Amino acid sequence: MRTQSMLALAMAVGLLSGCGMFRGDGQGQPVETRSAQEIADREIYGEAGPPESTIWDFFRPRAEPGTVGAVNRYIWNASLETLDFLPVTSVDPFSGVITTGYGTPPGGGRAYRATIYVTDPALDARSLNIALATRSGPVEGSTVRAVEDAILTRARQLREADERF
Repeated sequence: MRTQSMLALAMAVGLLSGCGMFRGDGQGQPVETRSAQEIADREIYGEAGPPESTIWDFFRPRAEPGTVGAVNRYIWNASLETLDFLPVTSVDPFSGVITTGYGTPPGGGRAYRATIYVTDPALDARSLNIALATRSGPVEGSTVRAVEDAILTRARQLREADERF
């Protein structure tokens, strides 16, 4: 019985080991593999690939200095400063998403978590979306608006401080 089980297992492993080596077209040619960056470059630039950098790139206009990745740096930093009592679990300045874990504000008794989405490089209220939740569910809209106002106020303060220098 044990010998039969081992033989069946060996046959199954032998059959499955060759499954991923060839295309399903029966031609027996290996599958071409490419990195995610190569695939993205081909989608954006076509078969020619991305353009090479030259010395003249130094003289081309740069992005607005108030941006980090694709988001406004003042809103980004203000979000992190205003909600500094929440433990940050993930940040991505290129997509504009900050995700936090549960944390209790100073002087508060309720634990909150937040997902902040900065959608635009402009310093504008429409550039900021926040989802707040407690352990029992989403919070009231007035609380979300109060946090948004605090973040936007701090973002304006940071911008004014930068303009002084």
